[in-house]
Amino acid sequence: MKRVLVTGGCGFIGSHMAELLYQNGFEVKVIDNLSTGKIANLENRGISFHYGDIVSEELDKVFAEFKPHYVVHQAAQVSVAHSVTNFHHDANVNIQGTINIINACKKYGAEKIIFASSAAVYGNTNVTPITLTHPTSPASPYGLSKFTSEEYLKLAKQLYDIDYVILRYSNVYGPRQNSQGEGGVISIFFDRFVTNQQPIIYGSGRQTRDFIYVEDVSQACLQAIQYEGCGTFNISNNSSISINELFITMKSISCSHLTPAYHSVGEGDIADSRLCNKESINVLKWSPAFTLEKGLAKTYDYYHQTLAQRFAKTME
Repeated sequence: MKRVLVTGGCGFIGSHMAELLYQNGFEVKVIDNLSTGKIANLENRGISFHYGDIVSEELDKVFAEFKPHYVVHQAAQVSVAHSVTNFHHDANVNIQGTINIINACKKYGAEKIIFASSAAVYGNTNVTPITLTHPTSPASPYGLSKFTSEEYLKLAKQLYDIDYVILRYSNVYGPRQNSQGEGGVISIFFDRFVTNQQPIIYGSGRQTRDFIYVEDVSQACLQAIQYEGCGTFNISNNSSISINELFITMKSISCSHLTPAYHSVGEGDIADSRLCNKESINVLKWSPAFTLEKGLAKTYDYYHQTLAQRFAKTME
């Protein structure tokens, strides 16, 4: 049985990936420092958990004990705003953390790294959809740290023959996404709708995003492990919607009467983003199964159920 280590596997995306890999016959172990992830996200008890940080000595212990064939590297500092205010922390987690993963793979003989990258590596561009041949010009330290990590992975292949697949995500959404802090806009909106709090739109709301459902991202990870080769792929729906239009759609699903408040946009925010997924479809043999409407409906059900559970606990 092939062994897969999922870094950040208690997080929103990582936990979905860990479960799908386990369901497909892999032995799965998760390492997570629980800074944003939750053990409760690992619903399958067959997945083992190790508390630890990718920038600590705990990482080497996990590799020594588990000796994974593959590493799904999801652990990261993901806040664009935080990366702007704290270069050092962003680089330490995202760049040094990735180097630590590479070194451990070299030391213990792991075959392949599946790396969670981002549309942020492209920066601001007037071109849509953005293809893999488009120049990379990160507009934030976060985007730069992701792109730098990609380059280290390519060097690791040249120098140490460690295979890699880089998955550049568009805006991922779905159940378990944290609406606190800089969570995804969809999780934040739904949390506001179900708690009857006024949602906030940053900027004009005319900025566009390409949303991809978390189960589709997990399937892309599975395809990446099975892919015989190395490469970089955009994981997206190859469609875009403005934040204003998204708000109207989600308001309808939630049967809400709330109206948004508009606040100024933050530093490093990208105006428009839509990723071309042609190579992912043709080469990785992956394509999204969820339309935005279907994914939003499933996500709303999750947040509505979560609110009901919270309410029930307050009544105990």
